[in-house]
Amino acid sequence: MSALKKLLSACCGLLAAVALFAIMALTLVDVSGRKFLSESVPGSLELTELLMVAVIFAGLPLVSLKGEHVVFDSLDPFVPRWFRRLQHALVDLLCVAALLSLAWLMWDKGGQMAEYGDTTAQLKLSLAPFVKVMSALIGLTAFVHLLLVIAPVGHHHIGVDEDMERDEFSGGVT
Repeated sequence: MSALKKLLSACCGLLAAVALFAIMALTLVDVSGRKFLSESVPGSLELTELLMVAVIFAGLPLVSLKGEHVVFDSLDPFVPRWFRRLQHALVDLLCVAALLSLAWLMWDKGGQMAEYGDTTAQLKLSLAPFVKVMSALIGLTAFVHLLLVIAPVGHHHIGVDEDMERDEFSGGVT
């Protein structure tokens, strides 16, 4: 399980890093071209927007895997640990259902966009592949939440000690 989490983290991190580097390089070339040659990179805004899609959607599985979502935990000190663990598992299951539904809708939308021939305004790049990749990354985020139900981790679930990561819900948990 740990190797799978490391592989997911490495792949999504690499995709986000490459896209972010491409945004930086594109911005450098675009601004330099405008400053010194009075000419900008054609379609640079469109390319930046599409690369930002890659950064954001590649980051979703990473945020879920590392438990870095915004949480409301003000009541946690008043709730028993077993209840917190159950609550986190239920929330992760709800996230799986919601994310899989969204992934399916976006996959369908990507198919419609391909059918209609939707493209970007200036560069005429097909939008369907980008929407399909977004859908796949949302599906991957759903998979991450499923992994967190199966093998909760301490940095993600407050009621889970690091030494009990593999322990599933049982009566022996304090």
